[in-house]
Amino acid sequence: LSSSLAVTSEQIEHLHRRFKQLSQDQLTIRKENFDSIPDLEFNPIRGKIVHAFFDKRNLRQESDGLADEINFEDFLTIMSYFRPIEMNMDEEQLDRFRKEKLKFLFHMYDSDHDGKITLQEYRNVVEELLSGNPHLEKESARSIADGAMMEAASICVGQMGPDQVYEGITFEDFLKMWQGIDIETKMHVRFLNVDTIAHCY
Repeated sequence: LSSSLAVTSEQIEHLHRRFKQLSQDQLTIRKENFDSIPDLEFNPIRGKIVHAFFDKRNLRQESDGLADEINFEDFLTIMSYFRPIEMNMDEEQLDRFRKEKLKFLFHMYDSDHDGKITLQEYRNVVEELLSGNPHLEKESARSIADGAMMEAASICVGQMGPDQVYEGITFEDFLKMWQGIDIETKMHVRFLNVDTIAHCY
């Protein structure tokens, strides 16, 4: 496991203790087990984070859809997306590492699993993220999401004509949007209290 997921034995031990805590010493974790994580309770995108743990695309399985439960190996697979950069990584490894993290994030937005983030999916995430702000009305959140989506369209397809409809952000578009943004150090998992693997927001 250590070599296939590029995590250390020490990290595996630490995560195994956390897994046992979450699963209450069972062999698998179900969605309801995440209810016991206080830091996650108040996260506005709590549902999407939990969903990501059971998304078969993130579990590196051929099939699509959601798993009912995950075992420790699945849990490690998910946690490996959050591992920090290693100093000895070459250019190719860093590129692969970055794409893996962005693919995980892309799946969190692409809730209908069709390979595109539509405006409605984008809106949903923005509205959820801003739901904790009592000073922001729903319409304002929608306007922010619409503006962000149009900006994404201009980055990905250039200047659009008045009759053009942007169908959604593909993973290739998503990579362009995140160019120059340091995802390697921004993708963290504070809610699992995993000191060895750094913090998710």
